[in-house]
Amino acid sequence: MDTLDKMAAPGPDRRLSSPAAMRNREPILKVLRDWLPAQGQVLEVASGSGEHALHFATALPHLSWQPSDPSESARVSIEAWRLEQGPANLLAPLALDVLQRPWPVPEFNVLMAINLLHISPWAVSEALFAEAGERLPEGGMVYLYGPFKRDGEHTAESNAAFDIDLRRRNPEWGIRELEEVLALAERHALGVVAVEEMPANNLSVVLRVEPPGGT
Repeated sequence: MDTLDKMAAPGPDRRLSSPAAMRNREPILKVLRDWLPAQGQVLEVASGSGEHALHFATALPHLSWQPSDPSESARVSIEAWRLEQGPANLLAPLALDVLQRPWPVPEFNVLMAINLLHISPWAVSEALFAEAGERLPEGGMVYLYGPFKRDGEHTAESNAAFDIDLRRRNPEWGIRELEEVLALAERHALGVVAVEEMPANNLSVVLRVEPPGGT
């Protein structure tokens, strides 16, 4: 699991820093290199500090990277990182609340959500997949990262403890059942491509829009 660590500014500027993002960015990038398309636009929801967007856009210059977050302080941080170090393919952050549909964003062919589903109500997962099903083109992809239950069980004792803490903080939060997430994705024509084990008992889940009829 990635803990709910507080993002802190490293100095007098407005850039926030997330220890979890620093820890998991390279393992995530390795998966992204295997599955993301050769070109197109990535929409990252709940981008947080912006460190993931900066790292991935820098490493994957063939993709246009659109970060977004509903939090103004997060967007300020994302923009500060972008102006300080960002490559040309890293776009200015958008104000986007997943629950507020339709999303006010341009076209995209990849949707990313890192450490979102367990730190949000189930309605966010429903909105995420509904929008993905409506907006992504055939062959478009969804990438999810975070802790999940498998076959009704936590994959580690630390995840079980984390789940209790999440639900204590907010009864609508909690580690999701992978099978329920995949079933929700399937209802929106998104088929599973890969489920990969990641450090700290997390998973990478890669989904793709299936053609009509699933052929």
